[in-house]
Amino acid sequence: ITHYKRILNYVQPDFVHVFADGRIVTTGGAELADKLEADGYDQFL
Repeated sequence: ITHYKRILNYVQPDFVHVFADGRIVTTGGAELADKLEADGYDQFL
């Protein structure tokens, strides 16, 4: 679990999950981490 995308420079995730209000609101692969870095989390809150 991380809030910092830079750690993904060292490990390749199999899955990326976004949690909001105690639930998983979306799941994807490493490309989701890139999208979150570029666009932020507002669309999921």
